[in-house]
Amino acid sequence: MRIRLLAVGRRMPKWVTTAYEDYARRLPRECRLELVEIAPGRRAGGDVARAIAEEDRRLRAAIGTDTQVIALTVDGRPWTTEGLAGDMRAWLADGRDRALMIGGPDGLGPDSLAVAEARRSLSALTLPHPLVRVIAAEQLYRAHSILSGHPYHRG
Repeated sequence: MRIRLLAVGRRMPKWVTTAYEDYARRLPRECRLELVEIAPGRRAGGDVARAIAEEDRRLRAAIGTDTQVIALTVDGRPWTTEGLAGDMRAWLADGRDRALMIGGPDGLGPDSLAVAEARRSLSALTLPHPLVRVIAAEQLYRAHSILSGHPYHRG
């Protein structure tokens, strides 16, 4: 199974890239994490709706076939670490790829939300989208550590 993190934004600060790569590297092959950076839509002239529509189009094009799409959004169902571990157990059992979508500065648009089979929230707080990459990668690693009995989760 492959987990693809579809994230709007490019050229992240070094600390974001370093932290994301550290957690992604720790995950084993059977649930490898891949980052797909999506170019943000142009917000020239304040046309936010057009920018979100561009991002939606790019996100949908990056999904791939036979992939469960999960939108990470503040208004999604809260995702606890234990709940994520349970979901990961089910994902590993069915082997289907997963795509976790992270929106840009204005969030995910209606077309991205429409293709998502689920909506999850990592926090009730509004998080900066670069930080969501790091949190998602860390939580995926933590969930896997629970499933494998690794002591990381208890630390």
